[in-house]
Amino acid sequence: MRFNHYGVPTTERFEGEIDLPHLKMTVSDHLANPYRIQLQRYWPGAPYPELVKSVPHIAFSVDSLESELKHRKVIIPPNSPSEGLLVAFIEINNIPVELMEFLSDHTH
Repeated sequence: MRFNHYGVPTTERFEGEIDLPHLKMTVSDHLANPYRIQLQRYWPGAPYPELVKSVPHIAFSVDSLESELKHRKVIIPPNSPSEGLLVAFIEINNIPVELMEFLSDHTH
């Protein structure tokens, strides 16, 4: 498991906004700062649990999403938001955790 980013929900506009219409959200580039902090603003009707839309999450790259999800409380099932990437969210102590499996040779 490797740290990927720290996602922070916000309702405010921010510098460097990247709109992701297919995900109904706007994000900042987590690689634009050395701490990999990513701001996230969810659009009205975004289909995510309130926990994900309101509580900061930490994201990890994992080798096998399937094995990491065993015996975990999955709150967003595995899906592919972009080519070569599978993600899922679990809940640990009322905190959302994003798990990311890169299917290609990218190192993130």
